[in-house]
This record gives sequence, C-alpha cells and structure tokens, in this order.
Amino acid sequence: MYEPREDSFLLLKHIKNYINKNDIVLDIGTGSGILAKESSKYAREVIACDINKELIKKLKRNNKNPKIKFIYSDLFSNIKGKFNLILFNPPYLPSKKIKYKEIDGGKSGTEIINRFLREAKNYLEKNGKILLLCSSLNKNVEQLFKKYQYNFKKIDEEKFFFEKLYLYELK
Repeated sequence: MYEPREDSFLLLKHIKNYINKNDIVLDIGTGSGILAKESSKYAREVIACDINKELIKKLKRNNKNPKIKFIYSDLFSNIKGKFNLILFNPPYLPSKKIKYKEIDGGKSGTEIINRFLREAKNYLEKNGKILLLCSSLNKNVEQLFKKYQYNFKKIDEEKFFFEKLYLYELK
C-alpha cells in the first residue's frame, strides 16, 4: 500500500474546491484511500480503484463509508460510467526496472501518466475535471497534455530538496 506522503497531501488540500454534493468522483490508484475518504465528505459517490488486488480486498473489509466503493482496476480497465472529477496521484518516479508499482512510473516516469491521459477523457462528464499530480522528474508532461488535447493549468506546487511536485487541473 502507498502510504500518504507529501504528494498525497498536496492533492488532498485542493479536493474540497473541486467537488459539489451531487458529484461522482473517481480516485485512480487509491493507495491508502485517503483521497477517496476526503472526497466522500463532499461528493455523492466515490469510486476508488487500485491495481493491487490485496489492497482492494483490505480496503473493502475496512470500509465503513457507504459513499465509497473500492474496486480492482488497472487504470480504467474495470471502470464504467463518467465522473465529475477524476483524481490521480500516479506512480511518477523514473526507473530502469519496475520494482514497486505504487511509485514506479517507468523509464521516463511518464509511461503510466501517458496511458492515463490517453483514456481519461472517455470517463469525464462534459464539464468534468482531472486533478493530476506530477513531478519535476517527469520531463515533457505538459507536452503530453497538449498531445491529448487537454486544457490545463498548474494550480499548486511544492518544492523539496530533490524535486518539485506539481498539481494540475485538466479538462
């Protein structure tokens, strides 16, 4: 399980500004479920998915919140419907060998982000938005946004000694 860290907390502090009480939210790569839990305070329903089947089983067993539904999915593979807001704190660290799915973004760090962007528009409501976290270690991420024709703006950033984290809004 991906324990919440500074990237999760950066995304977490903006959730309430993007959700209305009738919204349905999709939390891709839910990890600990912290973003799904926060979203459920403001949304009608939250679908939280992860590629880790054991994690999903554990989250389902411990879930006491009727607004949250945890499901196994490799990005959008088991997702149905459209959403007002999609949250994604992706694995974004570049690596030569995938060791830890929860943090490994592939060779350039953007392989999973690329897959996500290619499919995400199919799951957004007409005026839906995406909150996507990226790192300064991810080169050319804004070119990917343009490639898939997203309107985007950087809504926050946080600097650390080894990288900057960026939170983008896409539509």
